[in-house]
Amino acid sequence: MATATEHAIGGAVPKQRRGVDAVLHDSWVVARRNLRRMTRIPEIVVFGLMQPVMFVLLFSYVMGGAINIPGTQSSSSAYIQFLMAGIFAQTVTFAVAGASAGIAEDMSKGLVDRFRSLPMARSAVLVGRTLADLCQTAFTLVVLALVALLVGWRIHEGLLSALGAFALLLLLGYAFSWIGALIGLSVRSPEAATSAGLIWLFPLTFISNAFVPVSSMPGWLQTIAYWNPFSATVQACRNLFGNQVGPVDDVWPMQNAELVSVLWSVVITAVFSWLSVRKYRSSTR
Repeated sequence: MATATEHAIGGAVPKQRRGVDAVLHDSWVVARRNLRRMTRIPEIVVFGLMQPVMFVLLFSYVMGGAINIPGTQSSSSAYIQFLMAGIFAQTVTFAVAGASAGIAEDMSKGLVDRFRSLPMARSAVLVGRTLADLCQTAFTLVVLALVALLVGWRIHEGLLSALGAFALLLLLGYAFSWIGALIGLSVRSPEAATSAGLIWLFPLTFISNAFVPVSSMPGWLQTIAYWNPFSATVQACRNLFGNQVGPVDDVWPMQNAELVSVLWSVVITAVFSWLSVRKYRSSTR
């Protein structure tokens, strides 16, 4: 006999579940529901791919020759190596907008209230949503990497190191999707959620080492950029891809970028998942 969650969302598993097993099962059921929705509305995936591809083409061909990386000669080929880690990281963090808009839409349509009335794990709705967003982000990264290879980007440290870099990117994207979940639970419409999910991301991604060297910024801004969680992941990916162009800045977050990237992602996930589940339990529409 199917559980109440399965009747509401789809699927069938013939036994009762409790504890962690129930959380995992209910989360997977919700994740499948969101993944099916993405396949039925392919525009979500297509338009999600267009923006990062446009960034790659515009930055590499329009601005690449004008931006000087310390220790190198200005050229589009050198800049594309420097750029791609930043574009990858920006792409995964923009999953915030999808998570916030999707949850806000479910809230506005009353679907979340229906879930709340079912005998299912309270965290499953949010975990399922963030897992579905993680799958979409992984697909986007694959397509974006292929585009990057076409415009001249290369991996120089081997396949295992590259996979490690992509793992750090997905970990950062998953962490930021929890920020999106909290935003989606806190606003009243999907439109507001999209705006609220993106407006703070632009300063976060640009006050970093993603697109220009931090050394080109004012001194007080450099400190913010170095300790930006976005910068740590970008630097870690450059190290793992073998794309470091010029010397690595002699500051602790950049010298230990892989460790700092993991720590930031874990802390963000822990804090915002707790806040999101708490908000979910108390919010009513």
